[in-house]
Amino acid sequence: MAIATETIFKPHGFSGYLARPERATALPGVVVIQEAWGVDAHIEDVTRRFAAAGYLALAPDLFADPKAGTRPAPLEPERMTELVAFVNAAPATNVFADAAAREAALGKLPEADRARVAESLDALRAALMDPARREGLVTIAQAAVSYLREERAETRAHKIASVGFCVGGALSATLACRDAELGAAVIFYGTAPAAEEIPKIRCPVLGLYGGADQRILAGLPAFTEAMKAAGKRFEQVVYDGVGHAFFNDGRPTYDVGAARDGFARVLAFLKDTLV
Repeated sequence: MAIATETIFKPHGFSGYLARPERATALPGVVVIQEAWGVDAHIEDVTRRFAAAGYLALAPDLFADPKAGTRPAPLEPERMTELVAFVNAAPATNVFADAAAREAALGKLPEADRARVAESLDALRAALMDPARREGLVTIAQAAVSYLREERAETRAHKIASVGFCVGGALSATLACRDAELGAAVIFYGTAPAAEEIPKIRCPVLGLYGGADQRILAGLPAFTEAMKAAGKRFEQVVYDGVGHAFFNDGRPTYDVGAARDGFARVLAFLKDTLV
C-alpha cells in the first residue's frame, strides 16, 4: 500500500505529521500522541503504521508553538535525540523525578555537553510537569482531533480515536474525558485521568501496561475500579515482566513480544470501535 505523508501547520492550532493510504478518500482517523521525546522518527513510524492499517493518522507536535509551528531550541529534534541517548544510558533510576540521580548522570557527561543536555532536560520537565503547560498540550491534542473531524475531507464523516504513549497515553485518557465525540481512546503506559473526570468518558478505552512499570501500575487498580463504577468500557492488558516504553524500539525497555501483541490488540480494538 502506498502511503502519502505531509506536514500540517494550522496557525493558532497545531503542527504535526500526517500519514494516509494514498488512494483512500474516506477513512476513520487516529490521532497519535507522542511520548516525552516529541514527534520523532519512532512516532512518525507509528503514524505510518496506522496509515498502512487503513487509517488517516496524525501526530500533533506537542512541543511546537501553535502560533509559529516551531519548537524552542532546547526541544528541537536534534536536541531531543541527544536527550534520549542520555536517558537511555542513565541508570534505571528515574532521572526526571530523582534530582540526585539526575545530577549524578549529568556529571558523567563531558563538560562541553553537560549544560546543553541539562537545558533540554529542564525544558522538557517544565513542558510536561507544569500544570498550565500541561493543559496547553491537551489543547493541542484537541485541535488535532477537531482538524480531522471538521476540516479533513477523508475523515469528516468518520469516527476519530486517540492513541497515546507515556505522557501521550495520559493525554489520550484526558481526551476521552474532555471530548464526548471521541470514538475510542488507547493508553500505552500512561497515567489515569483525574478521578472526577472519569464519569465524563463516553468512548471505549483500551490500556496496555508493562508489569514491571510500577510507577504507572500503582494507579491502575483505582482507575479500573472507577471505570467499572461509572459503567465505562475499559479493556486492559498487563504484560508480565515488561517495563515502561515497551512499544518504543529505540528504548532499552523495548519488548518485541509485548509490542507485537499490543499493536494487534489496538488494531482489533479500533476495528471494533471506529465503525
